Amino acid sequence: MKRVGKIELVDMEFFSNHGCFEEERIIGNRFIVNCSVVYDCSKAASSDNIEDALNYQLLYDIVKREMAIPSHLLEHVAGRILDSIKESFPYILEAQVSVDKINPPLGGRVGASRVVMAL
Repeated sequence: MKRVGKIELVDMEFFSNHGCFEEERIIGNRFIVNCSVVYDCSKAASSDNIEDALNYQLLYDIVKREMAIPSHLLEHVAGRILDSIKESFPYILEAQVSVDKINPPLGGRVGASRVVMAL
């Protein structure tokens, strides 16, 4: 029986240097990233073997690596994350990532700005 499952990494926190303003890229900011990946997990569900599953440690490592590369736009960061996920796990059916910039410099109280992107 085919079983489609979703792996989610929730509220990963990073300090990164993303932003359109030079100060943002120098000073840095806190970011929260959420990621979900849908794939056929039939084999993992029956084997109980990590080799048959989408290893979410590797998924975290992809997000961490991409968050360390400074970008002007959150869309660019999210797009790179999705491209790297698809490259590393070509068998996935869907993926979604959200990147939140905590307390963005907008001139008023804003908890976060968020970009959500999917494949």
